[in-house]
Amino acid sequence: MIQTICGCTIHYERRDNDGSKALPVLLLHGWGCDGTMYHGLMDALQDSATLLTLDFPSHGESTEPPKPWGVSDFANLVLELMDTQGIETVDIVSHSFGTRVAIYLAANHPHRVHNLVITGGAGVKKPENPKSSRKTKNYKRLSAAVRTLAKVAPLQKPMKALQEQLIQAYGSRDYAALSQTMRPTFVKIISEDLTPLLPRIKAPTLLIWGSNDTETPLWMGQTMEKEIADAGLVVFEGGSHFAFLEEGARFATIVKQLFWGGESA
Repeated sequence: MIQTICGCTIHYERRDNDGSKALPVLLLHGWGCDGTMYHGLMDALQDSATLLTLDFPSHGESTEPPKPWGVSDFANLVLELMDTQGIETVDIVSHSFGTRVAIYLAANHPHRVHNLVITGGAGVKKPENPKSSRKTKNYKRLSAAVRTLAKVAPLQKPMKALQEQLIQAYGSRDYAALSQTMRPTFVKIISEDLTPLLPRIKAPTLLIWGSNDTETPLWMGQTMEKEIADAGLVVFEGGSHFAFLEEGARFATIVKQLFWGGESA
């Protein structure tokens, strides 16, 4: 299904369960993915509750935002989608970037979030190490020189090409793969440290992490467990950043246990 929200054409999927008294479940995907990543989990949960997922702007079948967005903009889009769907309160399952949105919603709109499952969640900022700090400084120095040279008309085209080469050489894989318009959005997002919001989350929260997650390392889950008042951490030994897909049946069982005591609603 398609809907225009906050200046974006948003693709979303809703699976209704009119016979259930349970709250709807909202599923928020990670960066570079889309709502289809949850199809297996949705198949496992659809007998228990109404399910709603979406492709975030510039993901899947959704269009780019009209300007660079931060986490709050993505959260406001989700709230508007919920409103247009007649949904007041949800249980949330979030992965990676989707967790940034879930944290913002749970901390700032607590009446809209009942229970929260976070897996491989982003939002806790990584400390800079000396190597990455030197790399960033080198990139900024070279990029500034290129921008200066680009002011000379005959050099504009070659400097634009050189700037892109610098991005490919120094930028992260996710950043380098983005369009020119989405790169400022990515920078805004990863610059936001949401750790101060964690103590404001009142929803019971279950954190599920792969022990070998290199994208959002286990210490991030441990930090969230410490900072969120009502939180518990389950570690999938040997699991990666996508541990919830690698052990899909186990993940679904745990989600059902938190949301409905293991029983269909």
